[in-house]
Amino acid sequence: MPPRAARSGADVLAAYREAFDDTRPGLVVAHSNAGLVAPAVADGTPIVFVDAALPAASGESPMAPPAMLGHLDALVGVDGLLPPWTRWWGEEDVAPLFPDRSARAGVEASEPRLPLGYFRTTVPVPEGWQSGPCAYLAFGGTYAVELARARRLGWPVAQLQGALHLHFLHDADGVVARVLELASALDGHDAGTPGPV
Repeated sequence: MPPRAARSGADVLAAYREAFDDTRPGLVVAHSNAGLVAPAVADGTPIVFVDAALPAASGESPMAPPAMLGHLDALVGVDGLLPPWTRWWGEEDVAPLFPDRSARAGVEASEPRLPLGYFRTTVPVPEGWQSGPCAYLAFGGTYAVELARARRLGWPVAQLQGALHLHFLHDADGVVARVLELASALDGHDAGTPGPV
């Protein structure tokens, strides 16, 4: 999730970059929209995208695709803020994401309310990032386009059939194992020249 005070993609990028610089991890694991800033934060460190958005090949990446903006526009409150993201969809879609009420309460306690303008901002994309050490883990088919793109780029990929977007809440050990498998596949992995994406 983006930091509570975030009002733009640049704010998220700055916060994640600071966290990265403080810890200097050997692997970046990016879930959901964090994928958009991961290459700019990772600075060449291997990345495993986990059910995540992928940034543009170069230039700038919008924080939300145009189709999503229409949906979000209808949700903006009189204060100019969006509700927490678990209220962006119906209960029938949101409830299965969580293994129990406690897990849901924990996530919902940390959800920021973002202005719609946040999703109209962009973040810079490092030149040539797609040929760096990257892998992709998909939960089900929600990010099928991104998974297909990762395959075209020659990245190591895996897909957990039937899993939902917060699958790590249901099976943390299994997800960690798959992430580490993909990370180990990146050792010495050369994606070569990316194909069209």
